[in-house]
Amino acid sequence: MSELLSVNNLRVAYGQIHAVQDVSLTVAENERVCLIGANGAGKTSLLKAIAGMLPHAGGSVQFAGHNITHLPSHNIVPLGITLVPEGRGIFTRMTVAENLAMGAYIRKDKAVVASEIDTIYQRYPRLGERHQQPAGQLSGGEQQLLAINRALLSRPRLLLLDEPSMGLAPLMVKAIFETLAAAHQQGVAILLVEQNAHLALAHSDRAYIIANGQITQHGNAAQLAQDHDIKQAYFGE
Repeated sequence: MSELLSVNNLRVAYGQIHAVQDVSLTVAENERVCLIGANGAGKTSLLKAIAGMLPHAGGSVQFAGHNITHLPSHNIVPLGITLVPEGRGIFTRMTVAENLAMGAYIRKDKAVVASEIDTIYQRYPRLGERHQQPAGQLSGGEQQLLAINRALLSRPRLLLLDEPSMGLAPLMVKAIFETLAAAHQQGVAILLVEQNAHLALAHSDRAYIIANGQITQHGNAAQLAQDHDIKQAYFGE
């Protein structure tokens, strides 16, 4: 697989606090990669920096042949990167339909977008039933499904996700990972930050372990899932 995203020695700082320290990672075309670490390890800062939402203190980010190191997020999205942030980031006062339309704001093929939104409503009847209601009235799981589908409507080549299963019931978690599996089958690469390490590794091809803002280990996800130290640290075994 050809390389899609390349992060090289990236640094992110908040004043004197170094949240990300010389991190390097890659994601290939249509690859699923997860990033595992404790709270405060630098995972969210790394995703936001890749997405152009945080300034870099050093290093570089290359995506699909473009140097996006200092690009703002509104210039990165059209290149094919979309972030589903921790906390979902939906527009709570806007309707479900308006939220989905916002996901496709960079697209000109409005008839195709409308068809894709209809398909979303068919696949997730609850979103269809409440498409004219404020998105803030949805349950947490429904809001997460809305956020992911809104992101996918921009037709990303790389989808970044920050803790998509946090606080959700098992049935909703299952629906979310089925949605991600379907996106992957359609050629979307995924970089996933997920609190449930077992779940993240089970749905990834490769994994990076991050601690104190630095990558400490990386490799095949299935092999890392069998690593004794990782089991102790992140599986509670």
